[in-house]
Amino acid sequence: MRKRQLEILLQRVRGFTSPSATMEQYMTPPSLASDLLHIAYMRGELSQVLDLGCGTGILAIGAALMGARACGVDIDSQALRIARENAELLGVHVDFILGDIERIAFRRVKTIIMNPPFGAQHASRGDRAFLRRAVEIADVIYTIHNAGSLNFVRSFVYPCRVEEVYKARIPIKRTFEFHRKDVEWIGVELYRIVCK
Repeated sequence: MRKRQLEILLQRVRGFTSPSATMEQYMTPPSLASDLLHIAYMRGELSQVLDLGCGTGILAIGAALMGARACGVDIDSQALRIARENAELLGVHVDFILGDIERIAFRRVKTIIMNPPFGAQHASRGDRAFLRRAVEIADVIYTIHNAGSLNFVRSFVYPCRVEEVYKARIPIKRTFEFHRKDVEWIGVELYRIVCK
């Protein structure tokens, strides 16, 4: 499947109906999701994937559309209900698991894909819990972070290695009362981290 075709399909994925600011629930834009998945696919790293903090499922569902055996994990039952509806809407099978990524016993997986909370809210666990878990169980990690996080991520995941960095800008629509603009464009970085 071509990247543009995947992006068009992912535009049908519904976002959060009642997003939580504490959990920093923002939907990954279809263009960024398709970029991440296409890079992983071209590297042959999209056969078996685990999406940590999958939210409404856009990355796991996109991976399944690309032929992956995909599993998504999230602590929010409402988000998982929407994720299951999204998978059904797009005609793919994804295993969704309700639970805390720090408490679930995972088997080792080839690839983790994730867009973790950035840690912008005080009550958020931020990206550290997700990175810690990912480096424990994955050979390769594709993860999205705030622009400028590279030095932190490199240090945090060591001895795993950040081998590729892609930069993008994404729109954040007014969602929470602390948002001051209707749309704020922010810089993000997509990292490919290798642990094998």
